[in-house]
Amino acid sequence: MSGTYLPAGLPRPLPDALDAPFWEAAGNGILAIQRCADCGTWRWGPEWICHHCHSFNFKYEEVKAEGLIYSWERVWHPTHPALVNATPYIIALIELPHAGHVRMVGNLLGDPRQPVAFGARVRAIFEPHEAGDGMPAFTLVQWKLE
Repeated sequence: MSGTYLPAGLPRPLPDALDAPFWEAAGNGILAIQRCADCGTWRWGPEWICHHCHSFNFKYEEVKAEGLIYSWERVWHPTHPALVNATPYIIALIELPHAGHVRMVGNLLGDPRQPVAFGARVRAIFEPHEAGDGMPAFTLVQWKLE
């Protein structure tokens, strides 16, 4: 490993106009979640249209970088060649109470064999990665038990 939770060699996120504000905020250590600019409905993953009021107007708002474990899975089989020697690892579905209870998937940092409880409090960790090959660096949002 390179001082990060995930090994080098994973593909970097390719932000587009829809999710670029999320990645930019993460690079600055901020958790920003998409919200409808008209009705205020929170949404994750990012969408072009609000499923509540059908507005195309959206913004990203900073939220507290903390949540609750809604569900989780211990992964034993690598999903990418770069993860061959990095299993097991834990992925978690994190509920964000400060963003309308939307949920986002992320890695749970720490011992991959640690006990995990539903409803456990977690906080976001912003993990910088060098992309290599002249590509810009990027930051992943990971989660850690409090």
